Amino acid sequence: MAVFTEEEQTLIRRAVEDAEKNTSGEIRVCIEKNCNEEVLDRAANYFHKLDMDKTRLRNGVLIYLATVDRKFAIIGDAGINKVVSADFWDTTKDAMLEQFKYGKLVEGIALGVTMAGQQLKKYFPHLAGDTNELPDDIAFMDSEN
Repeated sequence: MAVFTEEEQTLIRRAVEDAEKNTSGEIRVCIEKNCNEEVLDRAANYFHKLDMDKTRLRNGVLIYLATVDRKFAIIGDAGINKVVSADFWDTTKDAMLEQFKYGKLVEGIALGVTMAGQQLKKYFPHLAGDTNELPDDIAFMDSEN
């Protein structure tokens, strides 16, 4: 059985597209069922696997979720990490978790994407000639989505 319906996947992709409209930053959502290691290590592994560390301004953000194990992490690249407040990622995770507690997985993901997009817009505004460097769809890392 799919983790998200087609409609839910579209809502998440649109949240990414909307967040990226006003920034040169890149946001990806990565989903799998199980995380058999430390969640930040797993997220960092996918951050590199998905080429998030290859954006021109090093301003990629990855939201990683393991749905069965109920773990998630947010990873920002060097460029964005240098400029956001020290508690930004924790604040974003807390806001997402508040949605997750009520079974609102899609809403929580979209909220995290929106919050990351606001910071990216603030520090990395869209400039003439910016291109979408990475796909906006969900990266499903399991054989089933």
